[in-house]
Amino acid sequence: MFKIGTLADWFHVGLLDGIRASRDCNAQGVQIYAWNELNPSQVTAEKIRSVKETARECGQEVTALCGELGGHGFEIAADNEKKIEYLKQTIKLAQALDCRIVTTHIGRIPEEKDGERYRAMLAACREIGAYAAEKGAVIAVETGAEPISRLVEFLSDCRTGIAVNYDPGNLVMVTKDDEVAGVHTAGPHIVHTHAKDGRCNYFAGTEVVYGIFAEGGIEALNTVSTYFTETPLGQGEVRWDAYLKALQEVGYSGYLTIEREVNENAGADIRLAVDFLKKKMEQLGIG
Repeated sequence: MFKIGTLADWFHVGLLDGIRASRDCNAQGVQIYAWNELNPSQVTAEKIRSVKETARECGQEVTALCGELGGHGFEIAADNEKKIEYLKQTIKLAQALDCRIVTTHIGRIPEEKDGERYRAMLAACREIGAYAAEKGAVIAVETGAEPISRLVEFLSDCRTGIAVNYDPGNLVMVTKDDEVAGVHTAGPHIVHTHAKDGRCNYFAGTEVVYGIFAEGGIEALNTVSTYFTETPLGQGEVRWDAYLKALQEVGYSGYLTIEREVNENAGADIRLAVDFLKKKMEQLGIG
């Protein structure tokens, strides 16, 4: 039913060795960040060939590219032209790697639709969504910055080319949204998922947490935040049995891509996560 993927960068061994590490832990696919040695504005044809060859030799499918916008996503209109161009280049890079999904954070979608921030985010997503659809690709917005119901409503306003990268860990840690019910709300919009777990220590609100993320990235959250704790799979608040069954019920059949955003022991935790998911799917009769 589901395939298991990893994020090559979180093995902390370099891109090509990260792909090999994904194979060694018996995953079927690998997501890659469009930065550093795979920066779409600088990457060479030779590097693209080496990534494709390594993935093929290791039996790994590129599940998605992560096009990280940084800062406040699409919240600030003056910044969006460069960010849209970056995502366009990332879509082209994804296609060169035989992939059609680009995941990203677009910022926090506000409740009010008549404000400057909402208009800026909507205009940017409509432009990049139309471009993605034209290229046969899709931009998958990661969950966690707002309730799932608000994200789905925003997607309908975007019209085309924008979907969901479903991360249950973000929902339980930050949004305190129901990660199981949210699957049914998002339903066919889900094109990719991150398998992540954690617990909420103190509900500070998404404006606070994603404000820290916007200013300093994941490193800032890991360094200063006491609001939540990311855990290995099965040790947090994600209800894995109900969550996986919900994905099955809405007809999702893509990747569970393991994301472990820590600097130490990430590789070991990723290997344990692959085993956890395989055993969980076997117990549930999913596979």
